[in-house]
Amino acid sequence: MANIEKPMNTFCGQTSRREFLHQVGGGFTSLALTGMMAKDGFLANQAHAADGQTPWDNPLKPKNPPLPAKAKHVIFLFMYGGPSQVDTFDYKPKMYPLDGKTIEVKTFGRGGKKNGGRVVGPKWQFKQYGQCGKHVSDLFPHLGQQSDKIAYLHSMTADSPIHGSAMLMMNSGHVLSGKPSLGSWVNYGLGSENENLPGYVVMLDPTGGPISGAKNWTSGYMPAAFQGVTVNASGTPILDLKNARGMSQQEQRTMLDALNKYNGRHLSDRTDNSNLSARIASYELAYKMQMSAPEAVDFDQEKEHVKALYGIGEQRTDDFGKKCLLARRLVERGVRFIQIYSGGNHNDANWDAHGDLVKNHSYHAGNTDKPIAGLLQDLEQRGLLDETLIVWGGEFGRQPTAEYAKGTGRDHNSYGFTMWMAGGGIKGGVSVGQTDEIGSKAVENRFHVKNLHATILTQLGFDPNQLSYFYRGLDQRLVGVEGAEPISQII
Repeated sequence: MANIEKPMNTFCGQTSRREFLHQVGGGFTSLALTGMMAKDGFLANQAHAADGQTPWDNPLKPKNPPLPAKAKHVIFLFMYGGPSQVDTFDYKPKMYPLDGKTIEVKTFGRGGKKNGGRVVGPKWQFKQYGQCGKHVSDLFPHLGQQSDKIAYLHSMTADSPIHGSAMLMMNSGHVLSGKPSLGSWVNYGLGSENENLPGYVVMLDPTGGPISGAKNWTSGYMPAAFQGVTVNASGTPILDLKNARGMSQQEQRTMLDALNKYNGRHLSDRTDNSNLSARIASYELAYKMQMSAPEAVDFDQEKEHVKALYGIGEQRTDDFGKKCLLARRLVERGVRFIQIYSGGNHNDANWDAHGDLVKNHSYHAGNTDKPIAGLLQDLEQRGLLDETLIVWGGEFGRQPTAEYAKGTGRDHNSYGFTMWMAGGGIKGGVSVGQTDEIGSKAVENRFHVKNLHATILTQLGFDPNQLSYFYRGLDQRLVGVEGAEPISQII
């Protein structure tokens, strides 16, 4: 490096022009090389934008994953509130005789850190299903029959036992807001197969969205074109999509062309304006969705036995069944990432069982068991399961002990909980990881949320430690700059 302690002629008040050019000259050649690589598609294939932007004319242009891809689509079934692992898929026979007894166990939930409590034994019996002999709770009689398709992860861990930060962690890999969500990373990496539908769709519970709302499906520092679009499975699929009253389709097209013309001129002067780029793409997408979105949610063309498979027409399962059926139809139409929420941010309207565990979990499992099992069967019958990755789980699990002096409610537990994956190149009929005898913490093959995210990206054909987006001087990654490895045992 040049000696700049005694500059002869200062430049910007610090050093000579010659010394300045000498010090930064290497950077100019790097920029030139970067430009050539980007032009040749090298960086595009790595899903890395050297300047943090995407082409304004088509920000969702598909990129080619650098690794062999097993999956093309992801359906994330989000059980908002935190299902109890020991009452669903993590069989703990030694807990039954401990019911009501006080034991020493370290826990950490919304009530703070505790060193003991009264055990709440599992409130349902477990049965073995499939050739794998997996023990599944009586809460899920339909889903249990699909166990040979499923890889159960019994040793998941997260950083926070608080809903807001835990939701952000599960959805974006960070406990703080402002980061792109998992669906945005998938949308950014793979692009869209259908220019008439959004690449990232979110379906909410009838009782409302989760805590923090749209922060859970934001595109963060990426262009807005990569954020999730909320869609309804019945009625008006996307709100505010219809033309203004009295405006014909041709009039709208003429107005949009004029708007794009002026926006394009402005963008040509400011190529770094990602918000304007995304706005142009969003206007075009909204115009195309006016025809495509209603067709996607038109279930009249579906056969009755298919609807029955999802529980459509039954009071308990109709709503979630329609969402699962719509997810399959969106996969058929090329949508990359679909997230369906069970549970909304309203009192006891989610899996957050602090009081009456039996009432809470019976309700939510009863709403979702048949539709999810139907989704797995339908995808398999249509040859779509191999290319569609299914993820099930909440933001954390629940403790083995009661939260209050009376009742069966459990507090939050991020030390160890269960999630499962199926399809998309995932091994079926396997269980990986283990919690202790009462399900209080992961003790074998501990997996973090980042390992789950790394697995999803790997199945989509990306190296999770290479898929990056340049922002604020760093190659930002879903799994963090420190990286994370996929869960190889289920691949």
